[in-house]
Amino acid sequence: MNIEVVVTGIGLISALGGLKSTWQEILSGNSGIMLHQPFPEFAPIPLALIGKNPVDFVTLTQQVLADAIADANLILPLPDCGLVIGSSRGNQAKLEKLARKESKKKEGKELPITHYQFGDFLPHAGAIAAANFIGTGGPLLAPAAACATGIWAIAQGFELIQMGQCDRVIVGAIEAPITPLTIAGFNQMGALAQTGAYPFDVQREGLVLGEGGAVLVLESAQLAKRRGAKIYGQVLGFGLTNDATYTIAPDLAGKSAIAAIKQCLNRSNLSFNNIDYIHAHGTGTELNDRHESMLIEKLFPPPIPISSTKGATGHTLGASAVLGAAFCLMSIQQQILPPCVGLQTSLFELDFVKVARRGKIRNTLCFSFGFGGQNTVIALGCRTLD
Repeated sequence: MNIEVVVTGIGLISALGGLKSTWQEILSGNSGIMLHQPFPEFAPIPLALIGKNPVDFVTLTQQVLADAIADANLILPLPDCGLVIGSSRGNQAKLEKLARKESKKKEGKELPITHYQFGDFLPHAGAIAAANFIGTGGPLLAPAAACATGIWAIAQGFELIQMGQCDRVIVGAIEAPITPLTIAGFNQMGALAQTGAYPFDVQREGLVLGEGGAVLVLESAQLAKRRGAKIYGQVLGFGLTNDATYTIAPDLAGKSAIAAIKQCLNRSNLSFNNIDYIHAHGTGTELNDRHESMLIEKLFPPPIPISSTKGATGHTLGASAVLGAAFCLMSIQQQILPPCVGLQTSLFELDFVKVARRGKIRNTLCFSFGFGGQNTVIALGCRTLD
């Protein structure tokens, strides 16, 4: 069954604001990364916070959903809508708070906890909250694949429509990763930057954690046409592989990552020459940027415009790929490419977009590579309803 899947709504919140605000700030070369000290046990570090304090995971989920539903001109409830909402961290912040309270209770420093909702700590807490928010009894999925989570979510929603199970699926990922455990873990690995995020730059230091989320409203082209919906673009295809090698590093040979790119192009009926822009994973870490640059240089004919927006939004982990997909769709809609904020001097001989650039943009790719060797690629292209 060949059902065309289009995007009719976008909800996005980052440290730079909502979708329109974030997009304009990126085009202007601005960043939402600042020095913060959300926890007294850590020295100030660069972070991309939405507010002054770490955001609540469920509240952020509901806000992003509300924006997407309004953007798609839909009215709640949506009882038959499919839902795929992923997260790599979920409600980890609440779990950490509970653990600290329990520790203090054992020390006699705090009264016992008398009530809390166990459901808040389930891995799919965000998906449950989303289903309750939109009032759906349709399929509910909650992928978790580290930084590759977002493209997994889009791919699963795409397949639900392609298989005829749903006419509409809301897909995306939400992250509220600013917690003591997350900061300590990335710091222990030596992955955190000390001043800011500089993807693909000679002076890159590492990643900067960022809060945020994005969801896309996917619909069959037939449903979108029937209700006169606006169209951002079309989901053309995807590629999903894994390295089966290291836990926290890519396989630098790139065999599985290359396979994911080729899968995506084959399923999308595209060639390497058909791609007008690549939104790179671009974390600003030594290994990722070198690995990703090698893949692009090896596979794609130059010059192909490339940028990563993590220098502006920070690395929103599982949500980052859906933010990237949203920026690809905005590029297609407005025919303008976002700059690689933070990049001054590149170490790699590729066509990195350093300032917003006009161009003819029809087909785009969004890359995302996660811990455990998760390789995901999605193709998004132009689509109008005749």
